[in-house]
Amino acid sequence: MPTDSRRINGPEDSFDPSVLLVDKKTREKILRDGKRKDGRKPEQVRPIFLKAGIISQARGSAYIEQNETKVMCAVYGPREVTKKEEFSMKGQLTCEFKFATFSCRVRRQYQQDNEERDYSCQLQDALEPAVRMDKFPKAQVNVYVTVLQNDGSPLAASLTCASVALANAGIEMYDLVVGCSARITPSEVFIDPTESEDYKAENDNEAGNGSVTLGLMPSLNQVSAITSKGEVEFELLNKGTKQCVDVCQKLYPVLQQAVAKAVEDRLSSDHVT
Repeated sequence: MPTDSRRINGPEDSFDPSVLLVDKKTREKILRDGKRKDGRKPEQVRPIFLKAGIISQARGSAYIEQNETKVMCAVYGPREVTKKEEFSMKGQLTCEFKFATFSCRVRRQYQQDNEERDYSCQLQDALEPAVRMDKFPKAQVNVYVTVLQNDGSPLAASLTCASVALANAGIEMYDLVVGCSARITPSEVFIDPTESEDYKAENDNEAGNGSVTLGLMPSLNQVSAITSKGEVEFELLNKGTKQCVDVCQKLYPVLQQAVAKAVEDRLSSDHVT
């Protein structure tokens, strides 16, 4: 059978290059020895950069960096509900979580996958208790979160970013929501895990491994949502939850400062014009 000289024949056998990205032995050593690649202690969080009001076309917006984890959020509305079946005298909040195609080690799809739909639901559940739904009846507010670069804890970063974006949009809220996550191993709790430390069911299927993500309204001292994965002992889960609450309380002034700075910038620009 004649061959096509214009084509380069590929190898008979091939494998997914993603298997080269994470060394499982190195990953297990980092977690078991209690040492973190970036030099942090188990209870330390990564440095945070947070700024509100970065998208001029949106009603409200925010951007957050936690080292290599970078998330952007845009808020639109309140606007009229278009479908009659969605009509309600109480306001509606919709959330859409999406990884950018280039945000992860393995390229993501343009369409939402199951993980992104799950994160969208968790994001909505965590934000709804903080938003005054009664203040925009017959209308809805749309929250769009895009992860530009994922290096661990994307849901917690998205929750913090979306909360600041809602406040920047002028949506009345009972309180801001601060997100924090923890990676739990059989012997230790690691706050704000990176992508190499994060819990993955396919690699960490042994008993005692898991993770917890928490959303807290600090001034009310109320947990808006909490979710966990894996098979974790209650004592370690309780320890991880308490540490997440403490971290959220410490991060709260950072959110307040970002919202206040955006208001000052808006007022100064209005005064100049």
